[in-house]
Amino acid sequence: MNFENTLEYARSLDAADPLRDYRESFYFPKVNGKEVIYFTGNSLGLQPKSAAQYVNEVMQDWKELAVEGHFYAEKPWWEYHELLAGPLSEIVGASAEEVTVMNTLTVNLHLLMVSFYRPEGKRYKILCEEKAFPSDQYMLKSQLEFHGYDPDDALIEVSKKPGQHHWTTEDFTDAIEAHSDEIALVLVGGVNYYNGQVLDMQTITRVGKDNGCMVGWDLAHAAGNVRLSLHDWEVDFASWCSYKYLNSGPGNASGVFIHKKHLGKNDIRRFEGWWGNKKESRFMMNPEFDPMETADAWQLSNPPILSLAPFLASLKLFEAVGMEALIAKRNQITAYLEFILHEIDAEVSSRFEIITPASRGCQLSVFLHGQGRPLFDYLMQNGVITDWREPNVIRLAPAPFYCSYEDMYRFGQILKQGIQSLAKSQ
Repeated sequence: MNFENTLEYARSLDAADPLRDYRESFYFPKVNGKEVIYFTGNSLGLQPKSAAQYVNEVMQDWKELAVEGHFYAEKPWWEYHELLAGPLSEIVGASAEEVTVMNTLTVNLHLLMVSFYRPEGKRYKILCEEKAFPSDQYMLKSQLEFHGYDPDDALIEVSKKPGQHHWTTEDFTDAIEAHSDEIALVLVGGVNYYNGQVLDMQTITRVGKDNGCMVGWDLAHAAGNVRLSLHDWEVDFASWCSYKYLNSGPGNASGVFIHKKHLGKNDIRRFEGWWGNKKESRFMMNPEFDPMETADAWQLSNPPILSLAPFLASLKLFEAVGMEALIAKRNQITAYLEFILHEIDAEVSSRFEIITPASRGCQLSVFLHGQGRPLFDYLMQNGVITDWREPNVIRLAPAPFYCSYEDMYRFGQILKQGIQSLAKSQ
């Protein structure tokens, strides 16, 4: 498209946006009495206005039914988590039986490693990306140490080519093939938190499987943001948090995918708890574990219903809109933001560098050559909520559910004012 950097043009894009009314389904913080331009849906999505209703329903059931709410609430608590599996399966490209909701992301990755990290003989190494999200680094290293391996030897970190800000698919596939008889597990972040790159998950999974590896994905920045087909790609397992693009609330429950081929097996290694036991025999209190034939077999304890309620509220919005429509707007609004950045860069000669490649979701990571933390602070003080990553990067995520094209234009004007203002003060 031939974009224009004018308010009138931005408003014309909003007028033609089929998702424009969904902006009113979310609460926006305010700075200086005005709704903010919110670019941090990649860290914490905005609150759906319907979330409180869903939480209040649970509170009312607790008040009126107490323990009987487990079975006689309108949405019985003992199977409440099952209400989330259907819409989540559509988001990640799976069947409902392959998806469950439990715990939080790193907890789930640790639990999944029990089942899918199976070191044996010379095949004991784990392959991940260089400078993975710190929690993943800690998790992988501690797992290796728990199994008696030295992470310096047993962790293969795929690096970028010198001078590059992002990986090629071949960086991963070549590394897998070079260590094909040593790798037990490939576990990588599907969308890189720092540069916003969407990896070719399908190809990397295929090559990993062809070389005898288990393959899992951390989808923290992918779920609700990019197109996923976990079942068809034959991913062994995946997990993701729900509070970023899925708008479920701070620190809320994590989603888990386990491929159908691993379900219904009594002999698979797994840390077990009573909520993974079949519903038919769960309350018989038998001493032997009788696993569910779905991903629910990996559940341990009663799900946190008060947390799942706002998550369900958000998923109802995803059901109404669908990923195809969200991705279509994501592509256009992110392209418009990229255009605005280039326009402002040309006007003020600030030398921004967008380090996010063309394979992306709705995050643009911008390296601020010649600018620093004061510019980030100016943006925050003037109603642009973004985030900072060392050494000199701001991440901008125009989430398609609630960001507008006018937001992109207004951001450009505030950015320009900030650069000019800081230049005058130097």
